Amino acid sequence: MVRTPLTSEQRDRGRALGQVLRAARGPRSAASVAAEAGISLDTLRKIERGAIAVPAFFTVAALARALGLDLSDLAHDLQRFDDTSLAG
Repeated sequence: MVRTPLTSEQRDRGRALGQVLRAARGPRSAASVAAEAGISLDTLRKIERGAIAVPAFFTVAALARALGLDLSDLAHDLQRFDDTSLAG
């Protein structure tokens, strides 16, 4: 299976997601959040820096749960990023 290359908007949205998740993590260690979410530390680090621009839904849902984030609020935050990037 050949994957379609990501657009610059998708890569930017992935970086925005990473920033939101990193901010929500606050002083908690990445290792503890990854363990609570049931994902590897490496995966969390890649998501936080935007290297995984389009993580699986269930991965994002597990991270949101571990960080106490509401998925609707998270989607709203990312929509604001989309609106800002389209306006610029």
